[in-house]
Amino acid sequence: MNAPSSERRIVLGSAELWAALLWLAVSVLVAWAGWDLGIGTAAAPGSGFLPFWTGLLMCGFSLAVLWSTLTTAGPSIASLWSGARWGNVIFMIVSLVVYVALFETLGFLLATIPLLIVLLRGVDPVPWRTAVPLAMLSTFAVWWVLKRLLLIQLPAGVFGIG
Repeated sequence: MNAPSSERRIVLGSAELWAALLWLAVSVLVAWAGWDLGIGTAAAPGSGFLPFWTGLLMCGFSLAVLWSTLTTAGPSIASLWSGARWGNVIFMIVSLVVYVALFETLGFLLATIPLLIVLLRGVDPVPWRTAVPLAMLSTFAVWWVLKRLLLIQLPAGVFGIG
């Protein structure tokens, strides 16, 4: 008699179970919103065509994970957080808050390069000779794609750079 209750506790404590239920709820909402917008037909799709079918696909994936979780025990929620480096998490959150606060003022280029250097050096430190060029090259590459190829307007900041 005690075996089913202990098995039930393992299933209810499973991280995959709760993730599957969350994504199932999200997928139902997406499919419902798509249906509400009007899906149309394959020849003349409505504005809800893609969200509806994407929601159904997400539903299928969520149900597959849910079934897998109910038939085999997955990792517990607590095990996912064991060994987490909370100092790094706080450091990243503070860095991103500062980035958001300075983004409009400094502009995309002057705000993003220091952010990447701080994250590359602070979270899992890489050598300076790697962090600086990587931050600069990746920022300029993203800037070029967004600004020149996709013609997306990015903030230039008070210095007008970018």
